[in-house]
Amino acid sequence: MQLYDKDLLSMQEVRELVGAAKAAQAELAQMSQEGVDRIVKAIAHAGVRNARRLAQMANEDTGFGIVEDKIIKNVFASRGVYEHIKDMKTIGVVERDEANKTYAIAAPVGVIAGLVPSTNPTSTVLYKAEIAIKAGNAIVFSPHPSALRCIRETVKVVRQAIAEAGGNENLVSCISIPTMQATDNLMKHPDTAMILATGGSAMVRAAYSSGTPAIGVGPGNGPAYIEKTADVPLAVKRIMDSKTFDNGTICASEQSVICDYDMRETVQAEMERQGAYFLNAEERTKLGKYILRANGTMNPEIVGRSAQTIAKLAGLDIPEGTRVLVAEENGVGRGHPYSNEKLAPILAFFTEENYEAVCERCCEVLHYEGAGHTFSMHTKDNKMVEYFAARVPASRIMINTPSALGGIGASTALMPALTLGCGAIGGSATSENVGPMQLLNLRHVAYGLLELEDIRKDAPDCSEGICRVNEHVDNLQVDEIVKKIIERLQSV
Repeated sequence: MQLYDKDLLSMQEVRELVGAAKAAQAELAQMSQEGVDRIVKAIAHAGVRNARRLAQMANEDTGFGIVEDKIIKNVFASRGVYEHIKDMKTIGVVERDEANKTYAIAAPVGVIAGLVPSTNPTSTVLYKAEIAIKAGNAIVFSPHPSALRCIRETVKVVRQAIAEAGGNENLVSCISIPTMQATDNLMKHPDTAMILATGGSAMVRAAYSSGTPAIGVGPGNGPAYIEKTADVPLAVKRIMDSKTFDNGTICASEQSVICDYDMRETVQAEMERQGAYFLNAEERTKLGKYILRANGTMNPEIVGRSAQTIAKLAGLDIPEGTRVLVAEENGVGRGHPYSNEKLAPILAFFTEENYEAVCERCCEVLHYEGAGHTFSMHTKDNKMVEYFAARVPASRIMINTPSALGGIGASTALMPALTLGCGAIGGSATSENVGPMQLLNLRHVAYGLLELEDIRKDAPDCSEGICRVNEHVDNLQVDEIVKKIIERLQSV
């Protein structure tokens, strides 16, 4: 019997897929904006038509989340993304400034490597396929092994839509033998121009260390502040809606609730009224040992599971109808398991003396895990919004909205996206919700406006060793200030 090496087969497959994608992208590069938009529209319509079937498959393959919520995510990733990007100019000249004689031409990057997580497998494929092609690129997906079947079926749906719209179906393809070697080869392939990485921290780090330009996103660990002026029942409803949506698998969902000391009883009572169960000390310790593995990372057994399922797995007896498990927390970091990201209906509950202390705690939580990702608050005081927005290390500040839905742009006007940049503070190349404009380069054409003689005419007089500013800024008395500084330095 002939034996085949799985790793070698997967690496050979990657070479073939990238080669076909490169050829397909070269064809796409010759298309007009209308031709590209026709393909993207076809993908969006196909995603909506197949939303239920693909959601069901994703749930069956991974065991994560709720089918009805996954349907919403598939529609969001298809129609929601399309409606936002359909009028974007991404082909040819996209910007023109007649007064300053400059214009910019969009230049697609080429072949993109798309890493797909198990938490949002089908919706991520639909979303990334749309934004990649809208920007003039091809994309090769590296699927999470546990979601291989549903990811490949989604790619099949997308490829058929592309072909029906007159495009080359190799614009979108997927590794069928998912191995670490295949993913590594895809990321490092010389014809892979960019990596769009959504997944675990280890995979994102691998993307950034591959030598290929990458857009990756770190973990979300967003605190939710219920401020004194908030409509507490409505704030709690939004938080509960967000944390239970698809059983908490969206990384922008709330991971902790925080309020002032004197709001504690009111907030806790309302949360309990809406289906939250506050763990006692013994239950808190027991679940805390279960939700994290020995190395401090999230236990995958809790991801996307209901509160009832998690309680059963951890050996807890909770009331029927419990929607979210809540644990009081008084610290951040090692030894405080609830201060971590929990992609499940589990929340930490912090209380602090005042809003300044709340802000410090939120910053501490985000710096520990989730820096640059998402923070949410519920308030009627815009000055409070300004205070926190100026201090909290998050790229998305969600106000009076379910954080999961607001962060991805479903309940807000942000770019609809399932890849949420965390900026430099979070180790990401962008702080934006990733869309087509992050997947292309701009070639800037600029006509000359000045000759060297014109530039020299505006140069300051430096004949006395100190450059004298032009008359139009003399009122700033810059020369006098510089002289005083030099005199002080010389006297030291």
